[in-house]
Amino acid sequence: MSNTITKTISLLTACCLFYLQVLAHNGSIAYAYPLGAITVDGNLSDWPGDARKYPIAMELSRTKPKNEADFSGFFQLGYRLDNHSLYIAFTITDDDFIEDTSENVRWNTQDGLELSIDARHLLSGSGVASFMYSKKLRNINNAFYDPWAGTANWSIMEVAMVRNGNTRLYEWRIQLGNELVVGKTIGFDFHVFDKDGDGSFTYSAWGKGGEKYMNPNSLGDVLILPTTAKLGTLSGKLKWDKPTAVKLPGQVCLIANKNLWVATTLDSLGNYSATVPVGKYEIGLYDRYYRTDDQVYGAMQQKPVMVDVKAAQNAIARAVILPSTPVPDLLPEKGILFDLTAANASQVDNFIETYMKYYNIPGVSLALIKDGKLVYHKTYGVRNAMTGEKVDDNTLFQAASITKPVFSFAVERLAERGVINLDKPLYEYLPYKDIEYDERYKLITARHVLTHRTGFPNWRWMNESGKLDLKFTPGTSFGYSGEGFEYLRMVIEKITGKPVEQVLKEEVIEPIGLYHTFFSKNDSLLRVVANGHYDKRPSKADPPERPNMAASMHTEAAIFTRFMINLLEQKGLSHGMYDTILSKHSEDTSYHSKYPTYMGMSLEIRETPYGKSFGHGGNNGDFKCKFEVYKDLKMGYAIFTNSNTSDQLLNNLRKFLVEGKDKP
Repeated sequence: MSNTITKTISLLTACCLFYLQVLAHNGSIAYAYPLGAITVDGNLSDWPGDARKYPIAMELSRTKPKNEADFSGFFQLGYRLDNHSLYIAFTITDDDFIEDTSENVRWNTQDGLELSIDARHLLSGSGVASFMYSKKLRNINNAFYDPWAGTANWSIMEVAMVRNGNTRLYEWRIQLGNELVVGKTIGFDFHVFDKDGDGSFTYSAWGKGGEKYMNPNSLGDVLILPTTAKLGTLSGKLKWDKPTAVKLPGQVCLIANKNLWVATTLDSLGNYSATVPVGKYEIGLYDRYYRTDDQVYGAMQQKPVMVDVKAAQNAIARAVILPSTPVPDLLPEKGILFDLTAANASQVDNFIETYMKYYNIPGVSLALIKDGKLVYHKTYGVRNAMTGEKVDDNTLFQAASITKPVFSFAVERLAERGVINLDKPLYEYLPYKDIEYDERYKLITARHVLTHRTGFPNWRWMNESGKLDLKFTPGTSFGYSGEGFEYLRMVIEKITGKPVEQVLKEEVIEPIGLYHTFFSKNDSLLRVVANGHYDKRPSKADPPERPNMAASMHTEAAIFTRFMINLLEQKGLSHGMYDTILSKHSEDTSYHSKYPTYMGMSLEIRETPYGKSFGHGGNNGDFKCKFEVYKDLKMGYAIFTNSNTSDQLLNNLRKFLVEGKDKP
């Protein structure tokens, strides 16, 4: 994603940039006009009587208000240029006011309001600052990567709340500084929380979309307009070029320039209509591709859809037409790795770079093995989609669950030297207080951990109670679990008397040469680590303070192939142990595979027409990755991405490289 969009650009340039990734908002539009003198005291008598009222009608919680008396409301807004401030007034009807003044107050234990602002509202993407307000609880969430949202604090806020019977009034002044410009759009929305005495909890907003405190896609658009602003209506339609059952996108963007643009919703037939300031607009999707659950469609128009909006008139734009044929998947009949040479390696680059565009993947580290050797390595894209820092050979990615087979290799080496018995109950090495209430845990062995048969959940926080439990008697079934690896880590540290990172250094890092690989936060890692991304929104680069043997490894593709080749050449362990590692221990029923798939010892095994393959995937949410080695072919790949949107790239890479397009 280009980071040059903040430069002064003409309308024509904006039309081209329109097809870059845009963090479009939720389709709600409001209009802010100048205000007279306003005192923020919860008394709204100094607000103009004709200030438009916008309903708080988007009920986002599963529990809904019983009626308007139970919970309803509206908001009004305006601005003053003399103090660069946006003003918002909320009027809430609530027949059961709950205020939690205890030390354990949380967002969902009382009535309250959380306001979210995307002040910069850039076409290229910007960040959200949110402010949770109540008597006792006042929190801020800052998008660290955004110059305004990252530094916003309560000093730019003035807030008052007053109760009059069953009505409560919130009055806000938000000092936006240079971001408050007439003729500009600002991203804005909120959550209003309603806790009732019967224990029910509901929350409503202005527009649709979740995670408003961090996601600019879930905010509405506020147009900062002069008193003399002339408005018109812009209407149109989005449709497919041919009849299809594929659902249309939910909104389109109307772009006048880099400062003034809004998203507006489509009805079920693809029609839209919005009231906007007069001027020329380009209409289209907010991205160059439209994605459904299993397909990608091109959204770029051969000829931009432009329309001139005139005062008090309805300007009807020509239809925005989407091609109903999905974009090419670029999958060959035969995998290209068989015939890969320096001369045709550009095919690999084209595949990776195209999928990065299809799925908005910021950065990739890729390495390929052929004839048992590293034959190709390349990095693509950026470490951080907002700053544009490039991924290079030193950039490290979270390896997520690929940590597991690396730790397992160390455990297996210790087992071969008799340091640990894979079939001895772990509690005999180290009792585990977190699960001692269930005697069945005493059955758990290291082998159960390495083959995901402990009975533990993946993570205890996934349980409603937040406590560790057993889902089945250990050894009787398959259940993917990171918790087991953390228990085994504690056992290894106890019986070796060493920190696990020292064990890894001695058993894996130094013997294999897996340097430039880290398992916890340190200065070297912080200098080179990539940011993860959720929908191209950067996560803070904050590696864990302590190593986690299920998820905390950081590495890159080229260096990681040393581990893969070590497994391929069956070094560091006996042939008998390798036979055990690559044999079937658990039926992996987590998904339906085209070929027989099962769990070995911390490796996923697939029986393909090209022979047995082994590997593992990783998913920490904002980082996803995979490695796979085809044992008989002596081929393989490792790919690390810093995005939550890279599933299709990871799923199709084996087809592109080795297995070819699925046959009908």
